[in-house]
Formats: sequence, C-alpha cells, structure tokens
Amino acid sequence: MTLRTLEAFWLSCPSSPVPPSQGRSGPSAKHTSIAFLKTHKTASSTVQNILFRFAERNNLTVALPITTCDHQFCYPRPFSAHFVHPHTTPPDIITNHLRFSRAELRRLMPNNTIYITILREPGAMFESLFTYFNQYCLSFKRVPNGSLETFLEHPWSYYRPEEKDSMYARNTLTFDLGGDKDRPTSEALAYAKRFAAEMERVFSLVMIAEYFDESLVLLRRLLSWDLDDVLYVSLNMRTADSKSSLSSENIAKIRAWNAIDSVLYDYFNASLWRKLRALGPACVEREVQLLRQSRDRLVRSCFGGHLPPLRSAAQITNKELRPWQPSSKVEIVGYDLPVNMTQKGHVPPRDECLKMIMPEVQYTRMLLRSESLRYRKRFPLRSSQQTARSVGQVRAHKESPAPSLNPRPLETMARSTKGALRLSQ
Repeated sequence: MTLRTLEAFWLSCPSSPVPPSQGRSGPSAKHTSIAFLKTHKTASSTVQNILFRFAERNNLTVALPITTCDHQFCYPRPFSAHFVHPHTTPPDIITNHLRFSRAELRRLMPNNTIYITILREPGAMFESLFTYFNQYCLSFKRVPNGSLETFLEHPWSYYRPEEKDSMYARNTLTFDLGGDKDRPTSEALAYAKRFAAEMERVFSLVMIAEYFDESLVLLRRLLSWDLDDVLYVSLNMRTADSKSSLSSENIAKIRAWNAIDSVLYDYFNASLWRKLRALGPACVEREVQLLRQSRDRLVRSCFGGHLPPLRSAAQITNKELRPWQPSSKVEIVGYDLPVNMTQKGHVPPRDECLKMIMPEVQYTRMLLRSESLRYRKRFPLRSSQQTARSVGQVRAHKESPAPSLNPRPLETMARSTKGALRLSQ
C-alpha cells in the first residue's frame, strides 16, 4: 500500500473500536505479545501461519511444545507451562493447539499479552470435525457407515464423555476454551451465558471464521500491525467431495447437541459485528478490499502470477509442503509449486513465500529447530539440562498421531531445485 493510499484511508476511518493494549511504546508501535487460542476446524491454521511469519520477520520467540507433545501442547490435557520447550522461552507469541488455562498462560506470557481466538458456525464446524476425526474419535468411529445423520438421530448411543478424543464429538469450542463440554442440559444455557461473558473478559478479540477478512481488519487494528502483516493464503482445507451438505434439520440437531458452543458462537458473532459497525461498513469494506488486493499482489510476486495449484498429499512431491492426512476417508489438500517454478533456470520462491503455504506441523518443527539453535548459541550449558528436565516432567504422555517429516531446514529448499528436497510438481 502506498503512503498516499494509507493517508487517504486513515483520514476516512475511525480509530480502533477495541481498547489499546497496555505497555506500548507509542500509538503506532506494533504489539508483539500475543496468545492465540488455536481452536479446531475454524481456519485457525491460517491465523497461526500469519503469526508464525510475523514472529520470524520481527525476530520474536514463539512458544513451542516439547518434543513429547509433538506439535500441540499435550492436548487435550489442560495447558501447563511445563509443556513449553525451554529453548522457546521466554516467549512473545503462543499459537499451537492447547486446552486453555488462563492461570498457566499468565505464568508464561508477558503481562501485556493480548488474548485472541477464533470460532466457527457450529453446524459447519461439527460436520468438519465428524469427517476429519472419523477414524480417531470413538464416538464417531462406532457410527454405522460413518453417517453423520445416523449420529445425529441418537448421539447418546455413540457418545461416551469419558473416552479418549470425546472432545471432538461435543462442544469442542467449549472444551478448547477450558470449559465444561458436558454440563447437564438443564444447566447448559445458563452456564453457556456465564462462560461466554467470562471469555469476553479474557479475549480482546474473538474472530469469526465466516467473516475471516473482516476479523483480520479488527486484528490488524488491535495489534497496530501493517496490512502486509495479515496477508495469507488458506491452509488445511478439505477437498469438495470430502464435505457434506447439511439440511436445516441437521443443522438444528447439531446446534442442540452442541448447545454451549452454539451460545458462544452467537454471542461472539454479535460482538464481532458490534466492533465492525463501530468502524463503519464503508471503512471495513474498503480495508477488506485493500487486504485482498495486497494478497493478490503478494501471490503474483511469490508464485509468478497465480496461487500454486491445490494438490492431494500424494501428489505433492516435497514433504515440507505435504499436509497431514487424518485418515483414508478424508483428503486434506495442500499447495504444489507451479511447473515453471521448478524447471531449470527458474529461481525458487523466497522463504517468506514458501512459508505462506507450509502446513502447521512442518512449520512448527522448522521453528523449533531455528529457535533451539539460537538458544544453544546463547546458553550452551543450560540448554541440555533444561531439555532433559522438561522431557522428564511429561514422560508418561502419549503422543498423538503425526506424520513422519523431513528434518532438514526450509533454507535447503529455497537454495536449490535439485536433490532430495526437489520442489517439483
């Protein structure tokens, strides 16, 4: 965005409708202490990617899980500061999956940390959860023919609250936020209203997946970031044939089964639109258009004109760009680099471009390697002692399923299109 465009834009738009953060060095200083609660199946991987890239550009430390937790903070256990790899402390940003614990996060993060999360319409979210975790969550796995409609007819015939992974089968948003997903029906509505009000006191912004770009307008203003800081491409998507269309009757059943999540979504959807109205519809629409235009320019700059083609994991040659597949029953697509980017004589995209399309698991491990290297250079004697101590604290934890990943750094990819990390279609 040119300076002239920025000046015209700011003259026509009011200041942020959300309270400014505490501890900033000035009104235009970018805020860098951020806790993003990454919820499930809500476009949260795309937000995480934005935060990862911002952290790297600004030389910030991202809190990352110890190796026994893999790429999540030992989810679904309630978050503990002991789950954070010692080489990634003290952190500026935390964004990997965790079950929210305000007390533990306050122990870990700076006092001026801004808390953010994202929610999704319960019907669409539950359909995605049912498909994505069909082979892991027993409540879904025991349903005949893997039928969502059958589950919704008699959910208590299949759901067991105490089972492993039961959090994917009911009120997942509530569980991720640290709440009680199985509050009795007679108490659910009153509990949901209290819980929503409590979460509003903690989170400065609750984004809504259905209004992702509008949410980014508020996020950018809340953090005093530049427009370029919130550019993105969508990640962790299913193929069209993996999605099921929902009737209004089934949506109503999903909302009734996930009653607490439904109250949370409606509460924060209304909150989002109050903040957007405070900015003014014309102002929001103008900034959304600028965001999309800037994103298109970045894509053209990165990949020679168009976004790389979406491919199934099996079709993506490079493991560093291959998304994790939850099961054979659902296909998660990722980005493959265009042919003209991989032919002899063509320069591969720069790191920033590659990281925009890098899946969560690979990016997390790459960041851990780079942050550990930086930590070891600063504290050569301390690092081995701390790592051994933190691993011992969670030795009994069982690892969740994860793909086998190539441990070599991304920089190898960007230097050459030949060899074991060939970027080919």
